Amino acid sequence: MNTRDLKPKMAESEKITINLGLIDLGQVDLLVDEGFYSNRTDLIRTAIRNQLNTHADVVRQTVARKSLALGMHHYSRGDLEAALAAGERLQIQVLGMASIADDVSPELALATIDAIYVLGALHASSAVKTALAGRIL
Repeated sequence: MNTRDLKPKMAESEKITINLGLIDLGQVDLLVDEGFYSNRTDLIRTAIRNQLNTHADVVRQTVARKSLALGMHHYSRGDLEAALAAGERLQIQVLGMASIADDVSPELALATIDAIYVLGALHASSAVKTALAGRIL
């Protein structure tokens, strides 16, 4: 199964929302005003990357222990049809992004996917997500 092929329109990032106290936000703005960062997002991304680097060993160990696939993995209708024909049931475990093609029916997803565990983002049609709701961990 070729799970590395990505649809061209797929985003490589997800938007998140955070709440900061006013003093923290003021300090962020001060650092931006002083030219340390180009904007608030730049500071927040840098801070997150620094924390991820600090905990890189724990991340690596956990990825190995949980047998997570790293990166972006796309499951096409053909991939799922091939799994069905082979009598295989998929255990999708991804750190990054997993996507299920828009032309995958809820019935095909239910017939081929036993479980989905994604740390990051799962992109699939709302019908497929609804059908697999009990299998998304």
